[in-house]
Amino acid sequence: MIWGMKTSTFTELHVALSLVGIASGLIVMIGLLRGRGFAGWTVIFLLSLLATSVTGFVFPVERLLPSHQVGMVSLVALAVAALARYVWHLQGAWRSVYVVAAAAALYLDVLVAVVQAFEKVPALDALAPHQTEPPFVAAQLVVLAVFVVLTLRAVRRFRRAAALSS
Repeated sequence: MIWGMKTSTFTELHVALSLVGIASGLIVMIGLLRGRGFAGWTVIFLLSLLATSVTGFVFPVERLLPSHQVGMVSLVALAVAALARYVWHLQGAWRSVYVVAAAAALYLDVLVAVVQAFEKVPALDALAPHQTEPPFVAAQLVVLAVFVVLTLRAVRRFRRAAALSS
């Protein structure tokens, strides 16, 4: 039992939060690429990924796992994104900091989703049972490359949108 729920139910909640975070994060990323902030989606994105990271620490384990390390980095990225957005109101360099931090948080959740896919989907697990094989490495590199390109474009377009509205 975790927080009064069966472990399987808690796991489903954790996965659902993660999927909401990924879906809303992709919508936020589209907004950033269009030079828009999508305020409502941003709240859903940040809160769902915050909840994903927090619930990830509640699972019973005996030692610090790589997933915990990713969760810690994600919490830092989410905190920076929230501060840039809600405390410093995307002023000056905080506009670009927000984009990078939000994209990093989204990337980390997608990274974990890819790891989970290779663990849980039998066809993917057969391709990379130890997650060191070329298909797994290639999948991770493709995800990283896509996020780097999207983040750079989003920084440029979101910053340009602010300059045009001034």
